[in-house]
Amino acid sequence: MRHKKFWIPLVLLLGIASAVILYIGFGPLLDGGGDNPGTLSDENNVASVMPSAAETASPAPPTPEPTPVEPVFTEAVWMGVGDIMSHTPQLPGAYDAELDAYDFTPFFEEVKPIFEDGDWVMANLETPIAGKDYGYTGYPTFNAPVELAQALKAAGFNLLSTANNHSLDKGEKGLLRTLEHLKELGLQSVGTAASPEEAETLVFSEQNGIKMGLLSYTYGTNGILIPDGKPYLVNLIDETKIKSDIQRLRDGGADIVTVALHFGNEYQTTPSEEQKRLARALVAAGADIIAGSHPHVIQPYEVVETPGPDGQTKKALIIYSMGNFISNQRGDSKDYGVIFKVGIRKNVTEGVTELTEIEAIPTWVHRYKPDRSYRYRVLPVEQTLAERDDELLSGTIYDQLSSDFDMLVARLESMSAGE
Repeated sequence: MRHKKFWIPLVLLLGIASAVILYIGFGPLLDGGGDNPGTLSDENNVASVMPSAAETASPAPPTPEPTPVEPVFTEAVWMGVGDIMSHTPQLPGAYDAELDAYDFTPFFEEVKPIFEDGDWVMANLETPIAGKDYGYTGYPTFNAPVELAQALKAAGFNLLSTANNHSLDKGEKGLLRTLEHLKELGLQSVGTAASPEEAETLVFSEQNGIKMGLLSYTYGTNGILIPDGKPYLVNLIDETKIKSDIQRLRDGGADIVTVALHFGNEYQTTPSEEQKRLARALVAAGADIIAGSHPHVIQPYEVVETPGPDGQTKKALIIYSMGNFISNQRGDSKDYGVIFKVGIRKNVTEGVTELTEIEAIPTWVHRYKPDRSYRYRVLPVEQTLAERDDELLSGTIYDQLSSDFDMLVARLESMSAGE
């Protein structure tokens, strides 16, 4: 019996001792205490108080705004005038018998400084320049001395439209000789051609990195038939063809397209409905400048807005008629013309070209007779009135110029706000 009493306390004692040992070894783990940095509880505590990697990482720097690219621009100036005529009375005063040669440079001396601002200077050459062999004749079938083209070049012209109702005045051979003479002088022409290949060749003129495409067409050739099988000699107005040619120029890299149109009614000071319809249709098809001629008097111009190749709205200029730049015609404003000066700017960075400033400079053909022959000068009207010091002009002429200038400006600008 005694043995049994002894055993029970001993078992209790051993149980208590085991509990103490367990507490000493594992207690810190159970209550989170202890100083051992390597224990599990330490690690749990560290994890519970330390921020996560995402929380300790530095915030990402803001994405910088892209540096805007400063656009690069290039600019050039287009100038255009109307009809270059060669009536018989214009020849004797320009002839030097001793040299057996003509000198037409005095015609353009007063306007030459204006053309110095132009990169493209364009005119409608309304006379063949076939040479002496064809005889020098005036209306109705013209032929002017080569010296007239030389004077145009000396004045600053570098582009000539040759599609008009007088293109065939000296026949096919006269047309071909005219083209030869212009090429020899380095004057670029458009509107007539010596071969089918030449007629289909795109005509460009590049100035200051701006590529201009050029086209020229006429309503007819005064009843002179274009030789059979040779329609390429003279470009006739064909709306579908013109629109196709405009697109060809665009596809060929033209930044700007100028279309010279010989159209309208002679001596009519306002454009016909057909002029307006055709010109606006060509602008909608991609033309930027319509350079009109044939009426022999100034008609209004208008600036229209149309979608450009890039989808943005662009300005286009329609000049219905620039009048006579040089001729013997007088009265009813037939002795007036106009120089158009048009700024052209290309955004090289974006490849977009636009028209900028447009200026119309009325001109007057001063005809005077110091001896048996007439002399001719093209005068800028506004400048002439401002200076009022020309010894060849009387007070009466100045008064008439002043009155006519106001009339011309009103006529020119009558459609500038659209119609």
